[in-house]
Amino acid sequence: MLNLGTDEIIKYPFIAEAKEYLKDKGFTLEQFVNDPDHKLIIDMAYERIKSAANGKIYLNKNINKPSFLPREIFSFIIAVVLLKLSNADVLIKKFALSEARRAEKHLEKDLEAKINIHSDNIRKQLEYKKSQQELAIKIIKELFSINIQKNNDYFIISVPDYLKHSIHFHELEWKLVNRYVHHGFVFLTPHETVRLLRQKINYYIFSRIQSIKVGNIKHSLQNYINNINIMTKKFNVASTVSTVYPPCIKHALHVLDDGENLSHFGRLMLATFLLGKKKSVNEIVTLFKKAPDYNEKITLYQIQHLAGISGSKTKYNCPSCKKIKIHNLCFATSECNNIVNPFQFKRK
Repeated sequence: MLNLGTDEIIKYPFIAEAKEYLKDKGFTLEQFVNDPDHKLIIDMAYERIKSAANGKIYLNKNINKPSFLPREIFSFIIAVVLLKLSNADVLIKKFALSEARRAEKHLEKDLEAKINIHSDNIRKQLEYKKSQQELAIKIIKELFSINIQKNNDYFIISVPDYLKHSIHFHELEWKLVNRYVHHGFVFLTPHETVRLLRQKINYYIFSRIQSIKVGNIKHSLQNYINNINIMTKKFNVASTVSTVYPPCIKHALHVLDDGENLSHFGRLMLATFLLGKKKSVNEIVTLFKKAPDYNEKITLYQIQHLAGISGSKTKYNCPSCKKIKIHNLCFATSECNNIVNPFQFKRK
């Protein structure tokens, strides 16, 4: 069982039981949201949701002020309550991803725990570094059932665990053959260790939010809920799946429509296919709105780059079926009829 102090719960607020934390501080959820003195915290919670909706990581500049420490935890709890009351599934996924990325930054910092070699208190810093690393390793083990060990400046994970969690990565550097392996363990930097856990952290936070029960307090937060519902509307985009689209493209569209993240290669495949079908850049950008990590500026730039409008001015073509199979995005049916490129679907 993890027993964390206030500082740790601020970094990883999804670990604390919401109602238990409020109770320990002398509140019930109903009292908390009905007290006008707590409007500042509800405003912070709303800003936390807005940051996630805009694809950003929430950052409070007053985080180091002692008076703001409990408010940080409260703002997370109230943000979850607002999202649950709003039934905003798309925003819940975006919020979970935003909080996962925020937790990643803290986990990576705790695993690295750098010291200042010019300081007079090297011994004290080393003790602190060790305690932070041990805490991060304990959190990873207890929350995600992954055993990670310290080995000099690296962290090691067993080959079976590595393969289990790296399956979602398609970049060459994540292939086992390109990793340093010794005695059945894969060596990772702090950044790589945490990056490997992103999907686990994201799913953990999302499942915790889904499991939280809230009472009949909607009337007290109605204005915030209305604003969240307005915020949600811009992500409610229905994608049209044509019967002449191959299964790989239909699958990619369904993933986005379900509010899930599509892999980098999957996005490239989908965008280049639709560009080849004469879809406009703006039409394609709109399809990505439901993705939890959607960022309009970045998405627009990337689609324009693929279309040859920006960057190197080179227009990219849809990858071949062979490459799509390598990235585990092929869902071939008899209709595919041994085509070699998605563009040949129902033409061959």
